[in-house]
Amino acid sequence: MRAFTQHTGLVGPIDRANVDTDLIIPKQFLKSIKRSGFGPNAFDELRYLDEGSPEKPNDGRPLNPQFPLNFERYQGASILLTRKNFGCGSSREHAPWALDEYGFRAIIAPSFADIFFNNCFKNGILPIVLPDDIVEQLFAEMYAQEGYRLTVDLERQVVVKPSGEALAFEVDEFRKHCLLNGFDEIGVTLRDADKITAYEQARKKTAPWLFNFGA
Repeated sequence: MRAFTQHTGLVGPIDRANVDTDLIIPKQFLKSIKRSGFGPNAFDELRYLDEGSPEKPNDGRPLNPQFPLNFERYQGASILLTRKNFGCGSSREHAPWALDEYGFRAIIAPSFADIFFNNCFKNGILPIVLPDDIVEQLFAEMYAQEGYRLTVDLERQVVVKPSGEALAFEVDEFRKHCLLNGFDEIGVTLRDADKITAYEQARKKTAPWLFNFGA
C-alpha cells in the first residue's frame, strides 16, 4: 500500500450528498477481485452517456459533458471534495480501489459511511471529515478559482488552503500510523513475522496435535 505523508493536489468536485458505492463503481464491474482495472469505470453512470460493462472498452465511449470531473479544469484532480454520507450503500472494497486508480489520494466530506471510511485507510486513501460550513467554503473557493489546489499534511493533521489557512482534522492514531508508513492490516502483522514463526515452532512442541490436521 502506498504511504501517505503530505500531498498537494488539484481539487475536483462531486457536489452531491449520499453518493453510494454503486455510483462510485457500478455492480456490473465487481466480477474481479484484483485491485486494478476499476479506475476507468469510477462514477461510470455519471461519467459516460452510455451504459458500461466489463466487456466493453472505454475508449471511444461518449463522455457526459455535464459531469464535473469531465471538465477540463478538473483533469488530474487528486483531492475529491464532496458532501455528507459519501460511500454509503454496500460494503464493496472495489469503491476505494476505483477511486485510488482514478487518481484520488484524499477525499474531503462532512461525513462518510463507516465501512467505506475504513476501507479507504486500508487502500491508501485519506478520508478527511470537516464541518459542513468549512466544506461549503471550500466548494465556493474551488468554483471561484480554476486550478484550486489544497495541501493535505497527515503528520500535522491539517488541510492547507491556497491562502495558507490551515484546517485541522481528526484521525485515529493507529490509522494515521499505518497510512504514514504504508501499512495495511496484513502489513502490520507481517512486521512481527519472526515472532509469529517462533511462537508456532514453540507451540508445535507443546501441542503437536494442533498441527496434524489434514495428515
